[in-house]
Amino acid sequence: MIQRLTTLLLIVILAGCAGSRRLSYDGPEDAYNKGVERMEAEDYERAAEFFQGVFDFGRTHEWAADAQIALARAYRANGEYLLAANEFTRFTQIYRADPRVPDAAYELAMTYYDRSPRWSLDQTDTGRAITQFELFMTRYPNHPLFFEGQARIEELRGKLARKRYESGNQYATRGYNEAAALTFESVFDDYYDTEWADDALVAAARSYIAFADQSIPARRPERLQLAIDAYERLIQIFPDSPLIKEGEEVFRSATDRLRQLDGTAQ
Repeated sequence: MIQRLTTLLLIVILAGCAGSRRLSYDGPEDAYNKGVERMEAEDYERAAEFFQGVFDFGRTHEWAADAQIALARAYRANGEYLLAANEFTRFTQIYRADPRVPDAAYELAMTYYDRSPRWSLDQTDTGRAITQFELFMTRYPNHPLFFEGQARIEELRGKLARKRYESGNQYATRGYNEAAALTFESVFDDYYDTEWADDALVAAARSYIAFADQSIPARRPERLQLAIDAYERLIQIFPDSPLIKEGEEVFRSATDRLRQLDGTAQ
């Protein structure tokens, strides 16, 4: 008997908890307003539920567009970035004439920016963020957030450059000097506008020297020349780089080796 009463009490409690989460609204306007109240209270999960409730009455009424962008923002505020991205995309596609579409396009890019991890991890979302920021800037060049989008791209490209630069370091550490040199050069080629470009040229020059040292005598001059070429690009493109002195040391090392090879050949 006691066990049966306990079970009944548990059922009542669970039903009460479920009922407390049940949404109640009289129409799309009421659902939207309750969602706004929950957003202001920073109860983003509940806000999203109310904004979803607006669509119980369709997607063509006067509250639909407001609810759509609010739903996307609620998901983003709650850290549900992929759901937010989907809803921002839906807003830009369904409500193309809405004046908030440019803002939604920027916020779509920000959802991927929010998901972009530190440089050492997978950078798929970093690439997606860059793509979305570039689309935003192409489509809305006069938007107030244009330059902020540009700054975000620079930041994200720096992260990609860092990741590839560190890959070059890993090759160099393992003695794969040709792979290291080519990787460092690709950092400069693809991310010349980042803070890693001059580092990459100096590192490429060092790796080419190490690669030359590993090579047969007949191939050493061309590989030392690649090191010299990397230094010359450094001083031409980055004359104010703090790495100029380090680059000069690498340059002297390469030219000294070349002179020794010339002397041996004679």
